[in-house]
Amino acid sequence: MTKIIKNVSIMCFHDELCQVYNALMTALSLLREGSKVTMFFGSRGINAVHKEKVKDLKCLPDQPKEEGDAVMKKMEEMDLPSVEDLFFMLIAEGATVLACPLNVSLFNISPKQLIDGVKVADPAHYYKETVIPADMNLTF
Repeated sequence: MTKIIKNVSIMCFHDELCQVYNALMTALSLLREGSKVTMFFGSRGINAVHKEKVKDLKCLPDQPKEEGDAVMKKMEEMDLPSVEDLFFMLIAEGATVLACPLNVSLFNISPKQLIDGVKVADPAHYYKETVIPADMNLTF
């Protein structure tokens, strides 16, 4: 059986833990199936690639606290990897992880504050060389 290899662009514009986690797990699964994966974090998603802010991502912040706490407890019981661990795995296994330069600027973030391995995107190249030719463009 031959593997189907795709060029995948994944954009994450949220800093809600479940959205970020879903984006990262999707990226890792596709990467491990042989796809070329590029992730782009923009808007509030920029907080997910910030070394300190990533630790404070909230689960279901628009729901009662008990619901978010219950999901977090279940994730711990399932012994799921942390967001930081997922970033490490993605980058170590060859995914490209990019931060939106506009949002880096707007939120006053230094490139040194980004998770190790995350690069500031060059929008002209990102859209032309990643988004347009991608076989799949996914957004979270």
